[in-house]
Amino acid sequence: MSGRVTDVLMTQAMRWFGPRDPVPLAHIRQAGATEVVTALHHIPNGMVWPREDIAAHRALIAAAGLGWTTVESVPVHEGIKTAAPNRDRLFDHYAATLRNLAAEGVTIVTYNFMPLLDWTRTDLAWELPDGARALRFELEAVAAYDLHILKRPGAEADYAPEVVERAARRFAGMDDEARGRLERTIIAGLPGSEESFTSAQFLDAINGYADTGPDQLRANHIAFLEAMCPVAEECGIRLVVHPDDPPFPIFGLPRMVSTEADVTALFAAVPSMANGLCFCTGSFGVRADNDLPGMVRRLGERIGFLHLRSVQREPDGAFHEAAHLEGSAEMTSVVAEVVALQRREGRSIVMRPDHGHQMIDDLNKLTNPGYSLLGRMRGLAELRGLERGLAYGRAN
Repeated sequence: MSGRVTDVLMTQAMRWFGPRDPVPLAHIRQAGATEVVTALHHIPNGMVWPREDIAAHRALIAAAGLGWTTVESVPVHEGIKTAAPNRDRLFDHYAATLRNLAAEGVTIVTYNFMPLLDWTRTDLAWELPDGARALRFELEAVAAYDLHILKRPGAEADYAPEVVERAARRFAGMDDEARGRLERTIIAGLPGSEESFTSAQFLDAINGYADTGPDQLRANHIAFLEAMCPVAEECGIRLVVHPDDPPFPIFGLPRMVSTEADVTALFAAVPSMANGLCFCTGSFGVRADNDLPGMVRRLGERIGFLHLRSVQREPDGAFHEAAHLEGSAEMTSVVAEVVALQRREGRSIVMRPDHGHQMIDDLNKLTNPGYSLLGRMRGLAELRGLERGLAYGRAN
């Protein structure tokens, strides 16, 4: 064995939420990342990101010795998702933002097309056997909120009878504090989610999707890509869609980026290579019918950004964030396919470890749920070691 890795390796990154992030840039660099994945969270959805703001953000990052080539995310305004009368103006704003980002050296722009909510969990501090804390999702808890707090009309039809029964018992056993905590967890807005709601506002927003079923949402997504991909091509940016999280309808809202068939159809509808994928092993991995290593192999040319995390699927539709090399994600096989993809195409793909456990000293710190430092640093180290081991083995 030569002792030298000949493969192109993933670009190691971590997410940074800006100057207010409890994890400073210096700590991200010390953790081993060479880039950050970030956004301008202070810009309201639907507004243009000014070039001077982008440049100032880049200067902060560069001063810390880090790079910035990937944005996560430029949010897609709800008016685009519902084809509202102001959609053309929102398209113009999004296009201007892409041009401004490209002028400052950004090459990958992440977005999602999930109605209203970003990633959704029901517990942000679920205790693991070793004392660390993880994010967790329980369908029963969602149903308890949906049926008994939100009181969405017709919600009962969206759940199996046994889930409705368990949700009623669960809600009855919760005190006011527990009910309030569940409500805040689901709708108050997580880091990376650009809007937050009260339950009454949330219900009104859901009603705004009354005329936007699955077929219409897909058509609106295609219209967005048909408008934006020519701009992205022109300025050298690839748009990468983040899959639905969780990858199934929730609160009566459709979701259309949940399976391999979903994204394959999207690429067929808009064949531009600017139409790409943020491959999130956690989001896709919630569904046992998603073949993660096979998806990397078959969709590889479209993958512009990697979220590597693993969930542990549980009975009854529940899941929690596992350690990065454990859980249901088949991470060794996934990374082996990434190594082969990068070698085949001769390019390094930006990767970030996602949703680390809150652990060790971070248990006593204020952290963004899923984005404390030490759990992500552990994940980054494990993923880096796994990739290099696979690259050595395949290169010699």
